[in-house]
Amino acid sequence: MMKSSKFDIAEYLDDQEMINEYLNTVLEEGDSNDIQVALGHIAKAIGMSKIAEQTGMSRPSLYKALAENAKPQFDTILKVLRAIGGNIKMKPSI
Repeated sequence: MMKSSKFDIAEYLDDQEMINEYLNTVLEEGDSNDIQVALGHIAKAIGMSKIAEQTGMSRPSLYKALAENAKPQFDTILKVLRAIGGNIKMKPSI
């Protein structure tokens, strides 16, 4: 019998280009919950300890804030976004 493992996208987010592509796709197509979960995947791929240090948050707080259906404050999302090397820009949606 073959044993299967659960798919973990964080294993495939191994460089900044992949991270950017993934997050941009989720930002364009997803809802707020999808975005927060994607940030959690990216934080896990980069290293939750590293993101915790850069945001000034604890690892447990990050896991909780980025869990599916959590309701983190916008400030938390912004801190994580900046810690993973992102920012927010407006562009025309034509």
